[in-house]
This record gives sequence, C-alpha cells and structure tokens, in this order.
Amino acid sequence: MRQVVHGLALTILGLALILAGPMLMLASQRIDLDTPWHSAERTPAGLAPPARETTEAVVQVYAARAFNWRGAFSVHTWIATKEEGAPTYRTYQVMSWRRPTVVIRIDAPDRAWYGSSPALLADYRGDRAAALIPMIDAAVADYPAHDRYRVWPGPNSNSFVAWVVRQVPGLEVPLPSTAIGKDYLFGEVFAPAPSGTGYQFTLGGVLGILLAVEEGLEINVLGLNLGIDGVRPALKLPGIGRVGMSAPIKGREDGL
Repeated sequence: MRQVVHGLALTILGLALILAGPMLMLASQRIDLDTPWHSAERTPAGLAPPARETTEAVVQVYAARAFNWRGAFSVHTWIATKEEGAPTYRTYQVMSWRRPTVVIRIDAPDRAWYGSSPALLADYRGDRAAALIPMIDAAVADYPAHDRYRVWPGPNSNSFVAWVVRQVPGLEVPLPSTAIGKDYLFGEVFAPAPSGTGYQFTLGGVLGILLAVEEGLEINVLGLNLGIDGVRPALKLPGIGRVGMSAPIKGREDGL
C-alpha cells in the first residue's frame, strides 16, 4: 500500500511539474482568453520581404502562439513560399475547422495568428529556395492526414509542418519545443529530427526522446517537451518554451 501511495504521489508531482509552465503562461496574462477569433489581430508583421519588390524565390517557416487557451501549451506553425519572380506568397498550413485540413492559399506569409505575433524559424532565399518549393508542394500533396485533425497529440498543424520538413531534403527547421504535435510520427516510432541533425523516438507523440545537434535534448512526456540546448545554451520548458539564447533562423546563419 505504501508503494502505491508513493507511486501515486510521484505521478501527481510529475504532472504538476509538467503543467506548471502552461499554468504560468495563463496566470501571466500573456495568453488572450477574451478576444473572439473573428476580432483577433491578423496584421502582417513585416518579417517577409515584399513579394513585388523581391524577384528571388523565398521559403519561410513561421510559428506563433496558438489561439486562446491552446496558446498556453503550444504554438501553431506554417510554411510560406514565393517562386522566383512571383508577385505573391503562398501559405501552407493545417486548420482544425477545415476539411480537408490542409489549406493552401495566396496570402501574406507573416500574418499574426489570431492575436499572436509570428516568429520566423527559417528563411531560405534564391536558388536554394527555388529548389525547395517543388519538393514542398509534393510533400504537402502526400500528407497522410488531409481529413484528420486531433489537437493532442496529433495529427495537427505542427504534425503537418514537421511531416513536410522531414520529407524535403535541405529544408532543415528545428521546430520549437512548444510545437505540440511535431513528435507525432503517423504510426512510426523512429524518425530524423526536423532539423536533420539527429533522431527521435516516440510512442504516438505522447512519450519519447529527441537528440540532435540543432534541437539539443528533448524529452516528451504527454506531448509536452522538457529539454536543454547545449550548443546555444537554453532550457526548454513545457508551455514556456526556450529560456536562454535564441535559436538561429535557419538559412540566414548559412548566408542563404
């Protein structure tokens, strides 16, 4: 009996520690719980080069806090591309209320996600971006969950972006540890990390481990990630995300 009580106490303590970050995010009032979705900010952030003034091809990946209470736990990620000479951007993302869930449209690439400002994760330009775009289109077409969406543990918007990144050689994007769903592997248990610099093991996206040069070490418990980046020193906390040095924008640090 004592061992059962001890085990239960440890389980409760572990859950409390895992959920502390999201609860802190809610308590800090950084998460807007009041604004309805149709009134939330959707203004472009100015992170993308103007399409009509930029002749070269562009591929970018963005993340922003998810809408409403989900933002205490996770970010929403999406991909934007512009072909060489094109006057507009095309965005690719999964939306829970749409069927098929994958939405491809001409749009501003860097809009706020219903009140949350976006962060740029990757920025590829020129010939390299031009080579990536047809592979991105092919990977999006092959996405295995066009008619399925599950907010936790996936497949969701982050599962989609992680899928595309893993399918496209050269598109290396270490997704934020707060991108819940990125570790959902569509029935697989072992896969390359989204950065392409390591590997991960996962059981249904709810339990696993990732070890890579770019991401560092991440331990997934119930879809929430706790980790450490030793190359660019930082802790990764559930709900809160990265605490320490900022992660570089992929593509830019290579001069691409």
